[in-house]
Amino acid sequence: MDKLTLLGLVIGLTGVMSGQLLQGSDLSILLQSSAFMIVFGGTLGAVMIQCPAKVFFTAIKMGSWVFVTPPISGKESIRQLVGFSALARKEGILALEGRMGKISDPFLRKGMELLVDSNSGEKIREIMDVDIHSWEQLRWQSARVWEAAAGYSPTIGIIGAVLGLMHVMQNLSDPSKLGSGIAVAFVATVYGVAFANLLFLPIANKLKSIIMEQANMQEMIVDGLVGIANGDHPKLVEIKLQSYII
Repeated sequence: MDKLTLLGLVIGLTGVMSGQLLQGSDLSILLQSSAFMIVFGGTLGAVMIQCPAKVFFTAIKMGSWVFVTPPISGKESIRQLVGFSALARKEGILALEGRMGKISDPFLRKGMELLVDSNSGEKIREIMDVDIHSWEQLRWQSARVWEAAAGYSPTIGIIGAVLGLMHVMQNLSDPSKLGSGIAVAFVATVYGVAFANLLFLPIANKLKSIIMEQANMQEMIVDGLVGIANGDHPKLVEIKLQSYII
């Protein structure tokens, strides 16, 4: 669980609610189901129209990364690759075939299969770079879904404000309904801006940083595999890979 994300969310919401209380207003005024439905539903619909289904559902799944970041163990990957390098240098590349069952990372496993099949370092890099590019493309597009939601949300909030004011104008003859209409109008705007700046945009940026970190680890794995294929000394492989996690 990413404690910094939870702390930031708590601080952000606490700041907004504390400001509301310090102004002498009631927090209940912020709880407007109609305003929430307008902003959330409108934003969701706009995002779904914008992107392909695969990108949209990948974005939804990636949203959990903000709170539970996928495990990225650079040190463990280096330990494995250096061990593979030492074994290959001592017993030959084919000796690595017996270690394949212990590899849980699909990306590393594919690279090891290419290595065991006696592909050159250049060929391994060429194939694995395509995998990295494809992986990154989908994840970057998915992160931009959250970024797009941050763009749509305030505008949908304005739509909610206009709808609320329309409701007010239709009930000018009934003063008892004016308050609720005005509340929906202003709260919809607050929801739109708050969703964009306290949720959607921070999620998009957090996902981008995670994607960059994961892509960096994949590049490290490729460099390790290429080093093994080229017959580099295990110590040289380790020194090069350590540069990725400094």
